[in-house]
Amino acid sequence: MLNVTIVVGNPKPMSRTRLIAETLVEKLIPADVRTLDVIDLADYLDEVLRWQSESMAALTDAVARSDLAVFATPTYKATYTGLLKCFLDRYPANGLAGVTAIPVHTGADLTHSMGATFTLAPLLAELGAIVPGRGFHLPMGQLAELDEATERAAAEYTANLRRIARLAPALA
Repeated sequence: MLNVTIVVGNPKPMSRTRLIAETLVEKLIPADVRTLDVIDLADYLDEVLRWQSESMAALTDAVARSDLAVFATPTYKATYTGLLKCFLDRYPANGLAGVTAIPVHTGADLTHSMGATFTLAPLLAELGAIVPGRGFHLPMGQLAELDEATERAAAEYTANLRRIARLAPALA
């Protein structure tokens, strides 16, 4: 079983951002071959800035042990939320080594559609995660096309991950 975690950086609990991330995971990895944990950071607003927090330490550890982690955030000021950044700041250098990470942004429109690729993906890579392609951005105006958009994104990530996997037998 693959251990999959979604981290939602939307300050609103049970947000559309969470729905989009969950739908992407459903399209990417069949439920019968994965476990799924969702960390909705809106549920931890009183903890995320408390540096000595056992619950936050447990959450960061769980994400670091994931095979795949999806980091989903609405676009705030052309980048990710401060809530998600505060959570990710808890990791040391290479704290996400070994985790495949997919950055997901939502937004009002296509204005900041490259935000997931140019802001969140480099942060995840800096933490040691493997980012298997461009970040995924879905404008809220396209929410009615959620299934189609997440299917396309899942197909792209699947193709990229399969290409990477072909290298494994040749590596010493």
